[in-house]
Amino acid sequence: MAFHSILFERTENRIKTETVEAPVFFLDLNLDQVIDAIVAGKQEYNLKPFFYTSLGDIDAIKYRHEIMQDLENEVLFGNIKLFSEKMHAMRAHLTLAEKLYYKYQKERMFLDAISIYCDAVNCLVHDLSLVDLKSRGFLAFRAYLASHAESNPFTSLLAESKKLIDDLLSVKYCLLIKGDSIKVRKYESEIDYSAEVEETFEKFKQGAVEDYRAEFSDGLAMNHVEARVLDFVAHLYPDIFSSLDDYCAKNANYLHETISVFDREIQFYIAYLEFVAKFRRAGLKFCYPQISNECKEVFDFEGFDLALAHKLINENSSVVCNDFYLKDKERIFVVSGPNQGGKTTFARTFGQLHYMASLGCPVPGREARLFLFDRVFTHFEKEEKINNLRGKLQDDLVRIYDILNQATPKSIILMNEILTSTTLKDAVFLGKKVMGKIIQLDLLCVFVTFIDELTSLSEKNVSMVSTVVPENPALRTYKIVRRPADGLAYALSIAEKYRLTYDYLKERLKS
Repeated sequence: MAFHSILFERTENRIKTETVEAPVFFLDLNLDQVIDAIVAGKQEYNLKPFFYTSLGDIDAIKYRHEIMQDLENEVLFGNIKLFSEKMHAMRAHLTLAEKLYYKYQKERMFLDAISIYCDAVNCLVHDLSLVDLKSRGFLAFRAYLASHAESNPFTSLLAESKKLIDDLLSVKYCLLIKGDSIKVRKYESEIDYSAEVEETFEKFKQGAVEDYRAEFSDGLAMNHVEARVLDFVAHLYPDIFSSLDDYCAKNANYLHETISVFDREIQFYIAYLEFVAKFRRAGLKFCYPQISNECKEVFDFEGFDLALAHKLINENSSVVCNDFYLKDKERIFVVSGPNQGGKTTFARTFGQLHYMASLGCPVPGREARLFLFDRVFTHFEKEEKINNLRGKLQDDLVRIYDILNQATPKSIILMNEILTSTTLKDAVFLGKKVMGKIIQLDLLCVFVTFIDELTSLSEKNVSMVSTVVPENPALRTYKIVRRPADGLAYALSIAEKYRLTYDYLKERLKS
């Protein structure tokens, strides 16, 4: 089985040009916050382009599911983490080598980097051989890595590195210091009297005394004297240091590209699984969704907004989960209810679930079936822009028109509180026109609105209502339930906002 990439089984699925710009809908869905949280601490790998590019192929998604499921094995996850740490240490040595000034010091740091690399590869070959792998990706990578570790270029590099390190460790020399001159010569098995001198004078030590011994620096920085000493040592052992020169020159491109790419790409999985672990520790569920590019009967049970949940967990607050499902000809969730009741969060959750599923990631929920879209469109309320010389209503209509012109039956549209800047009569009229076009396209949609009339326009529409505590309508449950819209919860919320409830009016009449 040929191995190309741990992210993409087929070369044609690989990202041609990595984008540094997030998709336009990220801000509306708070996916920018989600991805920032996922990649935090892994900036060296530049993972965001992987999260900015969704997959358009169901088998490509299953390929990632298999790898994610393999990595849920703690042993394998630990092995890959250890490999990543060694590769990080290798890069740290290379970076330090670039910063060092003196030739032989730079070369030794380079030699150590290659030694770490060889050890990382061999350890991973051994560790993978002991794990029961199931995914196509890891099985292909294990076979590829084992073959590479047995290849002549790698075994030669390993043997040469070991020999050169052993040779350098065999270098011993003496410094003869007299006044301001230093003489360097080979060590000739002279006796080291240091221990005997210390033992002789130890008997004269009385109590605590000041230590006059000079301390050597543990840092890597060398002064000009140390550098000259090293040059003299190199002259004493010309064969070893000449071999070091040749080794560094011919192995400048030692790092195998496929292994380097694997080291970066595998961080996509590690970063996401570490992110998911935080939610699972809080008792929240994740699942591998069924994916279809034909069936629009989607559902998710116990789903939640990733961005909001991440914030609430950090604050030690509870997270409210919601269910949804569409069956038969149903396509559109029309969500109504009081303000601040979780309607916008529900729309974001629907969008986040579908987008994360399109990346091949497990998603929030106990069980889910989701649709593989071609594009996601969002229309969330924005502040009026005075520089485009359009009013709020006109700006809304222009944006809606653009969305409906670009959308296809395979798209997903999320609209949140549109047409709020006009009268109720006009909002109902325009809302029905927009809804009619969405119904005609037969696409999946979440339509958050204050217009109850839109919930029953078609058999494709499903009414969802954000609920309140029955005994106290001012308190939100943040549960979004499937039931006909009645406008009562919203009316109570508005009445309370403007102090027009029965209790408020009674109190004002008394005064």
